[in-house]
Amino acid sequence: MSILVIEDDITLNKNIKTALSAENFIVESIFDGLLAERMLKKDNFDCVIMDVNLPGKTGFDLCRNFRNFNTKTPVLMLTAFSELDDKIKGFECGADDYLTKPFLMRELILRVNALIKRSRNHNPKENTQIIAGDIIINQSAKKVIRQGQEISLTPREYQILIKLCKSSGEIISKGELMKEIWGKTMDANTNTIEVYISFLRNKLDKPFNKNSIRTKIGYGYYLNVE
Repeated sequence: MSILVIEDDITLNKNIKTALSAENFIVESIFDGLLAERMLKKDNFDCVIMDVNLPGKTGFDLCRNFRNFNTKTPVLMLTAFSELDDKIKGFECGADDYLTKPFLMRELILRVNALIKRSRNHNPKENTQIIAGDIIINQSAKKVIRQGQEISLTPREYQILIKLCKSSGEIISKGELMKEIWGKTMDANTNTIEVYISFLRNKLDKPFNKNSIRTKIGYGYYLNVE
């Protein structure tokens, strides 16, 4: 399995490459955002690790542009900041996970393995259609339609919506969503789920004057399309 590490700190880049190589990953290292963008367009990787603060092009811009032509390869963003706004911006750009510096290499490896596993568990032959009220999901094309209008979702937003739709109105706890989508490497007490639920509501409900994604305080989330 191949990993692209985009980090301008030479020492950290080397340490990440050494740790991943010890786990039998094939690792490519790069230190510049513009050069990384060319490589992402040219080669395929099983996972991309990118720093937020890069010369040439920031990780936010790099990830956003990457998602224009690749929505499947998981992206793990690295940052020296832990503020919620930075995490939200990273997720909005299409990142799948977030790791704040300094971090343990073991945690990095666990998160990379979880991201790759989730990505590979996707069934490309799945072609069933999910209909929930006026929401139509074409699973083979990864398209979400509401009232005839296509809604552009990030991979994580899409996964959460699928989980809510398949639960047929039953309440899904935050912990269950975390485990289902991020695996056991994420802390269920983080606000990641709240951030993504907010993203989904802004895209799926707000433009259509709907209130489909509901919260039952203290329990979790459910979909109401009646």
